[in-house]
Amino acid sequence: MNREELKAILPHREPMLLIDEAVRNDDGSATGYYTVQGDEFFLQGHFPGNPIVPGVIQLEMMAQTCGVLMSAGGTAQTFYTGIDKVRFREKVTPGDTVRFQCRITKSKGPFHFAEGKGYVGEKLCVQAEFSIAVIAT
Repeated sequence: MNREELKAILPHREPMLLIDEAVRNDDGSATGYYTVQGDEFFLQGHFPGNPIVPGVIQLEMMAQTCGVLMSAGGTAQTFYTGIDKVRFREKVTPGDTVRFQCRITKSKGPFHFAEGKGYVGEKLCVQAEFSIAVIAT
């Protein structure tokens, strides 16, 4: 899915649509991609002369990749309800393409529990477990 196709299933819009493309995989997981251009709002001041993608933005990219699995579209909205076991292993900088691998591990009612990892090349940059609520609108 490209950005326009993502807009059909995710509620996010620029500048907060933080994945460029995504794929639903046959194994029930999703893969999302984002290429850091260097002019993003979240790099302004983080850090002058040494821009690094903030960890919270990496986690949002991961959640949006997971949102592809839920295909909420215009009928529901997704909300982070918890983040656990977060680890930042490598920095993400302009020019990097981050690949996120996410899967749902459990669902109970409107709550979905997931795990995700983000890579630049083969280097693991971020990993986390998280929960998301899907609320009808």
